[in-house]
Amino acid sequence: MEKSKIERINFLAKKSKTQGLTEKEKAEQKALRDEYIASVKKNLTAQLDNTYIIRPDGTKTKVQKKK
Repeated sequence: MEKSKIERINFLAKKSKTQGLTEKEKAEQKALRDEYIASVKKNLTAQLDNTYIIRPDGTKTKVQKKK
């Protein structure tokens, strides 16, 4: 996610605590937060897809998705 979008999320969060947000700003904040959460999930999934567990006997097992 772009740094400018993260800065905008932080700005809206601070403004929300001090002054309150308009309906348009609330919608923008929700959209930015949803995009941020999706980005974090995507990055974590990609990292876990390349993660292996090394057992004491030396065998490697790829991390499985939880059912």
